[in-house]
Amino acid sequence: MGHIKEPEGVDFVINGKPLTKDEEIAISNYIKSYKAKHSSKPTIVKQTLRRSESRKKVSA
Repeated sequence: MGHIKEPEGVDFVINGKPLTKDEEIAISNYIKSYKAKHSSKPTIVKQTLRRSESRKKVSA
């Protein structure tokens, strides 16, 4: 990964403001509802053959 050089006269420093209690609650509620909605979907996991297994199938 390369290094990003800052142009002269520009600083890439971000000073974020702290969240208010209302913002924290709103974000927390959104995350909870998102997880509740999307957690019921099944996760598909692809199974790949190991190198030795794939060689056996090709040569057979």
